[in-house]
Amino acid sequence: MKLFVLFLYSVILCLFALPLSGQTQHEIIQNRIEFISEQMESEDIDVTDLIDVLNRYYERKLNLNGATVDELRSLTLLTDIQINELLLHIKRFGKLISIYELQSLKYWDMNSIRMVLPFVMVDDKLDQPHFTFREVLKFGKFEWFLRYQRTPEHKSGYDHISQEEKQQSNKYYYGNPDRYYTRLRYTYRNNLSIGFTAEKDPGEQFFKGAQKSGFDFYSFHLYYNGGKYLRTLAVGDYQVQIGQGLNLWTGYAFRKTADVVNIKRSALPVKAYTSVDEARFLRGAAAVVGYKKWSLLIFGSHKRVDGAAFSDTLSEDDLGLITSINLAGLHRTTSEIAKRKTLRETIAGANAKFEVRNFSAGIAAVYQGYDKPYERELKPYNKYDFRGQQKISLSADYNYVWKNINLFGEVSSAGHEGQYALIQGILLAIDSRAALSAYYRNYSRGYSTFYNNGMGEWSNAQNEEGIYLGLKTKLSDAWTFNMYYDLFQRKWLAYLVDGPSRGHEFLFQVNYRPNKKMEVYARYRQQLKQRNTTASEDGSITEIENQNQKNYRLNFTYQVTESIQLKSRLEFVTYDTESMNKDKGMLIQQDLIFRPKSFPVDVSVRYALFDTDSYYSRIYSFENNALYTYSIPSYYYEGSRAYLLLRYTFLKRFDLWVKYGQFLYANRKSVGMGAEEIAGNRKSDVTVQLRVKI
Repeated sequence: MKLFVLFLYSVILCLFALPLSGQTQHEIIQNRIEFISEQMESEDIDVTDLIDVLNRYYERKLNLNGATVDELRSLTLLTDIQINELLLHIKRFGKLISIYELQSLKYWDMNSIRMVLPFVMVDDKLDQPHFTFREVLKFGKFEWFLRYQRTPEHKSGYDHISQEEKQQSNKYYYGNPDRYYTRLRYTYRNNLSIGFTAEKDPGEQFFKGAQKSGFDFYSFHLYYNGGKYLRTLAVGDYQVQIGQGLNLWTGYAFRKTADVVNIKRSALPVKAYTSVDEARFLRGAAAVVGYKKWSLLIFGSHKRVDGAAFSDTLSEDDLGLITSINLAGLHRTTSEIAKRKTLRETIAGANAKFEVRNFSAGIAAVYQGYDKPYERELKPYNKYDFRGQQKISLSADYNYVWKNINLFGEVSSAGHEGQYALIQGILLAIDSRAALSAYYRNYSRGYSTFYNNGMGEWSNAQNEEGIYLGLKTKLSDAWTFNMYYDLFQRKWLAYLVDGPSRGHEFLFQVNYRPNKKMEVYARYRQQLKQRNTTASEDGSITEIENQNQKNYRLNFTYQVTESIQLKSRLEFVTYDTESMNKDKGMLIQQDLIFRPKSFPVDVSVRYALFDTDSYYSRIYSFENNALYTYSIPSYYYEGSRAYLLLRYTFLKRFDLWVKYGQFLYANRKSVGMGAEEIAGNRKSDVTVQLRVKI
């Protein structure tokens, strides 16, 4: 009853709110991150690269009259059909005279124009392709970030015990519970970036023990973009994106979201690396050279990665086999420290590409090797996984836009003989009010590359076949709806799935936006997958069963005054299996965001109540946080969650964020498990971040 009363109160506040003003930079970017992250259902997400792009274009708008295809794609707000139409319009009729001219484009709806407006402009004067050292020094931008995070409550992994006990156990951390982060970066437009990033995770040591050099992770990059022949150069840490992600794609990539037309990956060949994911990046050098319509990407990487080693102690020879590769990047316990940087990884490759305004095609070859054999423990489900020391993957991709049709696809070969990955997609824009999308994928059970990121139900493009259909329709100026249906299957076993399996996912969302400042949407989402009925302790095969999850959401967003915004959400979830009782969960939350233009302090407040039967019926909800800090906690069991976020801007060059949040659980004597267990029913989090801009 208390959940319903709070939600009703929130709705009444919103319905009588008067929309008056537009969104701020911070709000626009936060809303975009919430949109792309809400489907990921993970508390660990890092989309620093996307934030970098949107921040850069917000502060220095992209000139549509001189924008390239890659620059327009990097916004992640437009389809290739819209990009092609814009470039064709400029080619036929000359430069845009006004930003309002976008309304004359057939496949640009008002929602797309509203999303892109904060990041673009129209100007007759184009940026010079070349720049001088004096311009770089005068107009470049310097940023320095310092961040501190901590959970104040004591976790069992930090109990005071002897060093000998820690060495004999993997339940205790060597370091303190603080997270430290610092980042320095100098940028000049989109042409030059020099940066340094360092991070220490909670539980890791700092200037002692396994981390005598201070931070556990260091990253540096030098990035240049914009030359006529040497188009891009990256030294240090960087990312590479090829095709649709089947062969090689480091960093973040879109998956299924409520934006059903955003299924196509827009690869940017080389990007500077600015995140703190300690595994999915390349370290070395990369360059893109080009002549007219042709380009060639060449890259090489050599870095240490974490791996669990195995030695045959019964023989005189040390086998030095690696049985698993750890991508978490955590080095807190005895076993985690023992895995740290035990394996040398070498990656090299090339990608040749031909590209004109509406067509592109490319071929790529990637080599990946290790200094020790990789021989993971053989189990039925991983029988076809990669084993050995090296492999080569080949791929070919294309993208073609003709009027209102966008065809794209990629095929890649890697792993055992005859094993491949294939995708084929189509996007059809009927007009500015309707669009259709379809996407077929077929990933063989023996296809395996460590850095693929193909779209699908699972994170790895392997052992999956499926077809995705999406529809986006604008019924009127105020009403739109999106829906997709994704049907998928696995022809071989998988982890916790002892047999071929199948499933589907369906999403339907209706949006009501009567004006620029008010939006209401309702969403229904169903996911059906198959997993083992029970866990097998002796490795024997077990039966599989359907697991059916349904989510219902109602979301309100209103601008009360020029400075105050209210957000309300009600979400209900059910989780049903044949062997368990149906689990149910509910979340209701109210956000208040206060961002006055004439006052240097912004305030974001949330209060949420939740009640779920178990962890299976958990609900994820995005939270506002400091810039480049991401928070998508899961709500489960019964309790409340509240947080307060303050942002103080002073002396024009300084921004200070302070956030305090707390979970308060009902009828719980402890929170978490293992080393993360907290005695009591509270779990808090603190974030403090300072940004200096010069």
